[in-house]
Amino acid sequence: MNAAETLADHAYRQVRSAIATGELRPGQKVTERGMAERLAISPTPVREALRRLELDGLIERIGPRTVLVAAIHDAAIDDLAEVEVGLRGLVARFAARHATPDQLDTLDVILNRADDLLILVKERRRQGRSTDRYLTDLLDTMQEFNDAVSACAHNPVLVRMLEQSRVFSRPRRRELVLRKVAEDDTFGLERYTSHRALVRALRAGDSAGAEQIALADAQGGLAALREAP
Repeated sequence: MNAAETLADHAYRQVRSAIATGELRPGQKVTERGMAERLAISPTPVREALRRLELDGLIERIGPRTVLVAAIHDAAIDDLAEVEVGLRGLVARFAARHATPDQLDTLDVILNRADDLLILVKERRRQGRSTDRYLTDLLDTMQEFNDAVSACAHNPVLVRMLEQSRVFSRPRRRELVLRKVAEDDTFGLERYTSHRALVRALRAGDSAGAEQIALADAQGGLAALREAP
């Protein structure tokens, strides 16, 4: 949870992500107390989160402290994904306008570190050795890059909206990426070069170009993860 996010925001995002990914199934009963224990927070922010989810049509209340997960069709998940993708593009547009030279230099440093890790991953695969540690480090580094791009936007409200709109929680996204990489060791590499292109667009102050790069990357990434079993 980031500093700008309230406990209710956190609960809302976590429960919504669990519903979108099928971790919480349609018709499954959820209680405020049970969800509070699951998230290790008090029932009050969970109560507020469930009210918001009820307004979203993602849950149905069957008692004062109990709800059922509503049936979600693919179209509803498509809507959630469209919101996240759009916000990622908007973050990149703002970043192109407001990123400082130091922030842009930091993005290059992060990508240089990612390049080194990618070389190690490829070499260890060639040698038939385990890549688990380096893959985890690479995922952490790319998440650091994404967070640094968000910081470049200098718009806490927009970044907060993006965090709340995630189709997959960060732990769930990591789990799915590692599963996909285990099946196909080239997974995601076709989009890797887009990060350098994004930094070039940010340096040029090309807000439209940065937005298009971010949109394409986000669309491709979410589509691939939603195909995971």
